Amino acid sequence: MLEAIKKADVLVEAMGWIRQFRGHTIVIKLGGSVMEDKQALRHLLIDIIFMETVGMRPVIVHGGGPAISCAMKAAGIEPNFVQGRRYTNEATLSIVEKVLAREVNAQLVDQITGLAGRAMSLNFGSRNVLRGERLTLIAAGGEAIDVGYVGRVTHVDTDYLRQLSEQGIIPVIPSMCEDTSGQKYNVNADTAAAAVAVQLGAEKLVYMSDVNGVRLDKDDPDSLLHALSAARARELIQAGSIASGMIPKVESCLETLQRGVGKVHIIDGRLRHSLLLEIYTTSGVGTVIVN
Repeated sequence: MLEAIKKADVLVEAMGWIRQFRGHTIVIKLGGSVMEDKQALRHLLIDIIFMETVGMRPVIVHGGGPAISCAMKAAGIEPNFVQGRRYTNEATLSIVEKVLAREVNAQLVDQITGLAGRAMSLNFGSRNVLRGERLTLIAAGGEAIDVGYVGRVTHVDTDYLRQLSEQGIIPVIPSMCEDTSGQKYNVNADTAAAAVAVQLGAEKLVYMSDVNGVRLDKDDPDSLLHALSAARARELIQAGSIASGMIPKVESCLETLQRGVGKVHIIDGRLRHSLLLEIYTTSGVGTVIVN
């Protein structure tokens, strides 16, 4: 009986948050090690289905880096990264489209359907919702760096995404875009998710990571910062507390906040039900960054 009462207490705590976020859009970025862990991914998709069931409007934007690298290795192509972006020639682009936009995208939709959810695959074979242009990176000296067929999102078909959400269907979007001439591009999944969140006017953008959030000491999980202002985040970058691969992620969060998204969360997707714990409990389990 005590165990049953505890479960009821959790539901009561969640009720206020469920009411607050009912009808609001949340963009969830999936990628990396989270997608390689079958059990973690299953529980994460259950969380997303729950969110849709209680009235939120989840939108999934996904990468598929490890699967792409594996397919490139099988094809005898050595992966090459420039400023965190995968150099994408024609052969690599073909693999990215096949693995990311077709196989991984379809697998996510199939899993959601198998868990009694409703989802729509939004790729080049069904309906592409991301338009963009070729991305040119700039080196420290100011010269342009060619990264091949790598793009950035400039336009999102928000009307169609809202239409799906209103019907209780979860949009599942691969991180690729297409320009006005039909040229396809590989897009960094973090920046693609940010573009979708901004153009949809999302309440929240959530990055599912393989760490539990922003830490004062990157090697100490117990130094997690549950809440972080934009100003404090910049101070921690300057001080070196936020370092290496967490810097571009946090900088992306700050840019997304400046462009109108309410809150950005970084959480460990390997923790069972981390998404529900972060959104529907008072304390949360990751880091939320706010203006």
